[in-house]
Amino acid sequence: MNIVLLSGGSGKRLWPLSNDIRSKQFIKIFKTPDGSYESMVQRMYGKIRMIDPDAVVTIATSKSQVSSIHNQIGTDVGISVEPCRRDTFPAIALASSYLHHVQGVGEDEPVIVCPIDPYVEDDYFKTLSKLSDHVASSDANLSLMGIEPTYPSEKYGYVIPKTRSEFSPVSSFKEKPDEQTAKEYIEQGALWNAGVFGFKLGYMLRKTEEILGTSDYKTLFDTYETLTKISFDYAVGEKEPLIDVLRFSGEWKDLGTWNTLTEAMDDTVIGQGILNDSCENVNILNELDMPVLAMGLKDVIIAASPEGILVSDLHESSYIKPYVDSLSSPVMFAEKSWGEFRVIDVGDSSLTIRVTLNAGHEMNYHSHEYRDEIWNIISGEGAVLMNGEVKKVGPGDVISIPAGAKHMIRAFTSLRLMEIQLGTDIRVTDKIKYDKPDGWADNI
Repeated sequence: MNIVLLSGGSGKRLWPLSNDIRSKQFIKIFKTPDGSYESMVQRMYGKIRMIDPDAVVTIATSKSQVSSIHNQIGTDVGISVEPCRRDTFPAIALASSYLHHVQGVGEDEPVIVCPIDPYVEDDYFKTLSKLSDHVASSDANLSLMGIEPTYPSEKYGYVIPKTRSEFSPVSSFKEKPDEQTAKEYIEQGALWNAGVFGFKLGYMLRKTEEILGTSDYKTLFDTYETLTKISFDYAVGEKEPLIDVLRFSGEWKDLGTWNTLTEAMDDTVIGQGILNDSCENVNILNELDMPVLAMGLKDVIIAASPEGILVSDLHESSYIKPYVDSLSSPVMFAEKSWGEFRVIDVGDSSLTIRVTLNAGHEMNYHSHEYRDEIWNIISGEGAVLMNGEVKKVGPGDVISIPAGAKHMIRAFTSLRLMEIQLGTDIRVTDKIKYDKPDGWADNI
């Protein structure tokens, strides 16, 4: 099974646990059998692998999310990087070209496209497999998965099937309606359009050439910012005459706001938090190294991270976006392919960051023009390379790095350090990268 997962979005509606780098799909809220927590990305990827261990999984995403993806699910996944946001049709077109020209997937192979962030159970993934089998043998050019509505939602578009059978030709598509119109659609047997569909790869390559003028991967990538911004539904779905829909009646939730996300949480408290007995329907998600105490609250979400603290009525939390838009602060936490960092303190001429390097990983060999750095090793073992000299480091070691010095660190075990940046012009762009010496830490 070839699956393309669309991983978009920014960190507006689930602030402060998400930001411009860490979208909602990377927040760890789902409890695993060993008592730890996993994210939507990890949950989705794991269940795909459980249903089909040989599935070819490709994630279509922005460059800013690549490190988080590698951090959470490793490198055994294809990544179709969008140079910028151009809506769903260009993203799917680029991913399809990536599958064919980079991954070598044949034109007759079925491809399933779905969002990376719905809350679903095992029957959803079995239905994806059924949809893939159907695409392989069907005369339809495009096959959708339609979700049986559980209420007359105004948030989703609707698909009107011609029959009520499991697979049905599509009669029409409907825009997001008001509540009364949604009720009328449901009476006609309408399904939510969940953005899940399948096609033979050759069909999408031909559509890409027809609409964008080329299906060549390098050309699409290099000219991506000039491509027309258009959704897949408008560009392809609503114009395709040979289209059918598979009816799905299992659990499906769009966890796009705190109100809906808390409904899927296995624990009411994640992190350091206490609810007294008079609290009702209250959730705490706390990523700070300090406790949160809630007393006598009802229908409230409390979320705390280095980005800030949210205390909100659950219903009101759906309207958070314009308030977050008015905030301006640097990214205070991020997961990278090599580990993670968290900003601890911001001063006028200093920045203090707690860095965790995963075992076997290392930073780039680099220097800074405008700041000095001090590394204080807290735990773990590793090696530091500075201006060509190698030194083994462990807990308690302090490394002073003057401006202009080339430096990097490798973790032999999971390694944690405090990085103190000192200077009057501290900025992310102050970084010059160099080629590292081959085997520099192999004989330590």
